[in-house]
Amino acid sequence: MIMGGETKWVLKSQPFSSSISLILIALLLSSFANLVVSKDTNSSSTEKFSPPANFLIDCGSKQQSRLDDGRIFKSDRESSSLLATSEDVQVSVDTISNSTIVPPSLSPSSLPLFRSARVFLEESTYTFYIPKSGRIWVRLYFFPLPRQSYNLTDAVFCVHTDQIVLLHDFSVSNNTAFVFKEYLVNVAGNRFSLKFKPKKKSSAFVNAIEVVSAPDPLISDAATSVSPAGEYTGLSSSALQVYYRVNVGGPGINPDNDTLSRTWESDKKYNAFPDGSQNVSVTPNSIKFPDGGATAVIAPNWIYSTAEQMKDPLTMEPNFNLSWVLNVEESYSYLIRLHFCDIVSKSLNELYFNVYINGMIGVSSLDLSTQTKGLATAFYKDFVLNASAITNSSIMVQVGPANLQQGTKNAILNGLEVMKMSNIANSLDGFVNVEGKPIRPSERAKVMKIIAAIGLAMAVTAMLLLATVCIRWQKRPEGWENRKSFSSWLLPLHANHSSFLSSKSSSRKSSVFGSRKSKSGYSSLYSSAGLGRFFTFNELQNATNFFDEKAIIGVGGFGKVYIGTLEDGTKVAIKRGNPGSEQGINEFRTEIDMLSKLRHRHLVSLMGFCDEQSEMILVYEYMANGPLRDHLYGSNLASLSWKQRLEICIGSARGLHYLHTGAAQSIIHRDVKTTNILLDENFVAKVSDFGLSKAVPENTHVSTAVKGSFGYLDPEYFRSQQLTEKSDVYSFGVVLIEVLCARTVISPTLPREQVNLAEWAMQNHRKGTLGKIIDPRIASSINPGSLKKIVEAAEKCLADHGGDRPGMGDVLWNLEYALQLQEAASQIDHPEDKSTNFIPLDHPNEDDHKIGDSSVTYSSDKSEVTDLFSQIAKLQGR
Repeated sequence: MIMGGETKWVLKSQPFSSSISLILIALLLSSFANLVVSKDTNSSSTEKFSPPANFLIDCGSKQQSRLDDGRIFKSDRESSSLLATSEDVQVSVDTISNSTIVPPSLSPSSLPLFRSARVFLEESTYTFYIPKSGRIWVRLYFFPLPRQSYNLTDAVFCVHTDQIVLLHDFSVSNNTAFVFKEYLVNVAGNRFSLKFKPKKKSSAFVNAIEVVSAPDPLISDAATSVSPAGEYTGLSSSALQVYYRVNVGGPGINPDNDTLSRTWESDKKYNAFPDGSQNVSVTPNSIKFPDGGATAVIAPNWIYSTAEQMKDPLTMEPNFNLSWVLNVEESYSYLIRLHFCDIVSKSLNELYFNVYINGMIGVSSLDLSTQTKGLATAFYKDFVLNASAITNSSIMVQVGPANLQQGTKNAILNGLEVMKMSNIANSLDGFVNVEGKPIRPSERAKVMKIIAAIGLAMAVTAMLLLATVCIRWQKRPEGWENRKSFSSWLLPLHANHSSFLSSKSSSRKSSVFGSRKSKSGYSSLYSSAGLGRFFTFNELQNATNFFDEKAIIGVGGFGKVYIGTLEDGTKVAIKRGNPGSEQGINEFRTEIDMLSKLRHRHLVSLMGFCDEQSEMILVYEYMANGPLRDHLYGSNLASLSWKQRLEICIGSARGLHYLHTGAAQSIIHRDVKTTNILLDENFVAKVSDFGLSKAVPENTHVSTAVKGSFGYLDPEYFRSQQLTEKSDVYSFGVVLIEVLCARTVISPTLPREQVNLAEWAMQNHRKGTLGKIIDPRIASSINPGSLKKIVEAAEKCLADHGGDRPGMGDVLWNLEYALQLQEAASQIDHPEDKSTNFIPLDHPNEDDHKIGDSSVTYSSDKSEVTDLFSQIAKLQGR
């Protein structure tokens, strides 16, 4: 009989023969063995890992705390031998408000740990004995308990190990939310130290600590690198911080259902397109773990028993992907672990799909059957995403069907983990090492560039001196050899002028260059070379009231943008780079290099820069009306008229046309979008943000890593990684549709066919229903001929192949044509002729055009114009 979950066998004494007794015993043993096998099979995924080191401390507590998941946290008295401190305090409260926010990465069973804390008034160290080298979990719990004697919300402190910075200048300013931090750190010896170091005149605190050994197979040394594509090795040398641990398609999972006491949250708030996805699940006991592959240590069977798959995969759009977006901190690389288990197929080799990370291919045509040799079998794959590949402070994970003839059109994802990797300073929080010294990622490169710059300056000086010697030699006076010194003829040609070596300006440049540290390698020495004015950091601090948060007018991938006022009253836009960003340094240099060579009415002018005190700051002319997008949607600004929108598009096209054709090399912007088209006080459009721009020889391409903005990215560039001018043309076509419809270019919450604005607009255009999606605020004012010309131009720009797209010059001509049609319609009150197209007089290739039943014919000398257009014959191309 079975009682209370235990199996008990009760044998009553009976007069059985010995043979019958043996048979009975054999049967009983056989049944027991079968039961044990059955139990082992069903519990394989919940097999517990016994960590060699397992320190659980409820800091500040006077007694042990037993959590609902079975873990026991020791009191302060029981763990006092682990702590070395000169001065600390224990604080506690009886209850915690029910309105306190619990982060999704924290199990509700952990809430009792926040009722007490240990406060450190000086640097204090916990020392743990670790029996076996390898990775360990470090989990820290913080909540600023409300105590009058210690204002923990003002506490600022650092937490680090002997080699790794976990938290730098950390503060829990929100006293209504719990904070939970989780790390994986390597330990080489038998001792592990955890140090809490308060800032001067402040304190440090912690509510609970976990230091627990992690299994060796949990994190391997190698992973798949996404950008650049290839294999990444060296994970064993990186410390990790757990950012996300997500159960895709299922509910949150508490520590009692996880082998390693981990908490998994639901994917609902990260699913970028829930309407296009459908969750699917099987019983956890049906999940199999293959030999030598995924185990319950990697993730519990609960993770693999649920998934998100494509809803209505047979009717989906070919470009449709399941997408999850997770916010992260820039300037760091990330380890991304994806969990898969084919619980949707009926037989092997049915499911093939692609995996994308931030728009870049991670795995092409992934076949789980080949990887696992079975259905409902766990599989995982690790990826490393380099810091330079992270834009907009987010990571997007996507899965979509492979473009193959065989298999079903479907894709799945079961689980998702994102872990931040330690940086060059061995830090997971900033670019300061455990000794408190700032370590810049470009430290070595900066020194090399300074040396190269000095070498270049010396070479130039030597060449000038040599040229002077040659000139003086040619003009040496007669009888110079009879004079006391041969150096007299070497004097400057114009003795009344000071030489270039002693000029004030040269002296100033040299001193400035030699006296300050330059992050980028640029200096005021280069300002005279046409790279713009050099601004001191003090100038820009004064211009922005010490970079007051109230002066922020925008935030981008490079950093924050402030409005500032110079001493002469000139208003400027000041873009201050994020400290420590390698990508920021590249953008900083590219922006200076590009804009210092370009001057055009429709390009934002770079006034100068500052690279003092390890800063990267760019100073631009101030654009009073901000980005074009703010005037289309998402703000309370007044709507632009159709004519204004056309003029803005024309100005932008002129700027791009100049980039493509006006310099010695064609310059490809690579990030054309409505947020990078700025408007001045007169609504004159100017293209901005050249951080991703590339210079290439005219009519050719350059192979480069794919960069740009989702929704505007040229699909041919994405596929081939070959950048051409036509990539900008595609992006500009998306801008034209966005201007026409006044809607975000990617909207995951809409029905599947409406997610991508450009594709949806072209579908409506082909069906003849485009009028339904045009911005209703301007729809009635658009001349049909003008609309037709704009849509034709956009359609050509959005051609799938670059060779089928027009150049920016042709696009510009069509926009000017559309504007003239619009102006003609507003000047002439002939409603019956609103569909008639106006042909610009200076266009060389079109003498006869027909639109519908109307036609306009011009003679070869272009002097004969129909009466209908006599009033606008003097209009010139804009």
